[in-house]
Amino acid sequence: KGAACLFGPDGAVIDVGGQDTKVIWLSNGVVKKFLMNDKCAAGTGRFLEIMADRLAVSQLELADLARVGKPTTISSMCTVFAESEVISLVGEGKPMDEIAAGIELSVAKRCFVMSKKAGAVDRITLTGGCAKNEGLKAAIEKVLKLKVIDLPVDPQLIGAIGAAEFARQKGGAA
Repeated sequence: KGAACLFGPDGAVIDVGGQDTKVIWLSNGVVKKFLMNDKCAAGTGRFLEIMADRLAVSQLELADLARVGKPTTISSMCTVFAESEVISLVGEGKPMDEIAAGIELSVAKRCFVMSKKAGAVDRITLTGGCAKNEGLKAAIEKVLKLKVIDLPVDPQLIGAIGAAEFARQKGGAA
């Protein structure tokens, strides 16, 4: 409830972290729906890290490449199979920016189904470490056809801010 003041009392939040992806729907600052993909690395920061490694670029370079490329299709939902797909695309000589855009788009597509189930309709807030990835942000806006809200604080800290506010409220601290 405390972190809701940073992006409003109503709306959907996508939290793309290193190990999982969460979609949270808030109404009047209260969590109404919570969905989490924690079964595999697909659609997480770890997925992006693995893909950047396969392209021999940093995660920042991956995001920058993705913003200028026309996405190629990465069809595999599994990280291991997607990794093989990326290696094949590199071997075929596909442009790096197209592969990078396809990688970012594949993560956005994984967020799409969860976001719709959670009730995202007009805007979305992106949190977690991957919210710093401008390529992912652009891909999510494209796939969800929703505006991603820019936060006034580091999006990687939102979970910690919410936990601290929750503890403050429960503990009665001032």
